[in-house]
Amino acid sequence: MGDRVAVRAEASLATRQRILEAARHLFTERGYFNTSLQDIRRASGLSIGSIYHHFCGKEQIARDLFYDTLAFVEGDIQGVYAAYSGARERCYHVIRRLFETTEEAPEIMEYVLYFKHREVLPAEKPICSSRPFELIKGIIGEGMAAGEIRAMDEIIASAALLGMPVRMVQLRLEGVLERPLTEQLAETWESAWRSVAA
Repeated sequence: MGDRVAVRAEASLATRQRILEAARHLFTERGYFNTSLQDIRRASGLSIGSIYHHFCGKEQIARDLFYDTLAFVEGDIQGVYAAYSGARERCYHVIRRLFETTEEAPEIMEYVLYFKHREVLPAEKPICSSRPFELIKGIIGEGMAAGEIRAMDEIIASAALLGMPVRMVQLRLEGVLERPLTEQLAETWESAWRSVAA
């Protein structure tokens, strides 16, 4: 009996993920207001009943997608924090993961960078004030305390360190950069780190 419950729970989770992935694609491509539940139904290949079994409507889909995406990014940063020590190593691996995600799951990065979250979820903090970015500011603060990063405002340091890599992500998503970002990591990293290094 326990096995059957576990299988049902896994299937339910997979269905929920399928709905969220369809919504992410449509919200990024068309925008939230130009996407209907019927569009999400068609893109996911599921019934309206299945969608309503998991979500009470489009707004809940948007909210859950927002939180799931933040949790994904936060998990990456926490994984880096646990696996490496020192601000230099941690910041390098955060940027590495950013580039890998862009190559492996570009739609996630398109959603993070281009979807207008505040129009849909006005009560939510902007992504740049969310937990993942607070974690990065924390790494930078620790780097300043350890003398790896020169003393400056943490927001300015975060913008300096991440601004160029994020712009590289945008250029890759827009098709301006033809080579994978993972092949351009070393050069990007050196330029980004020089902007904040003590």
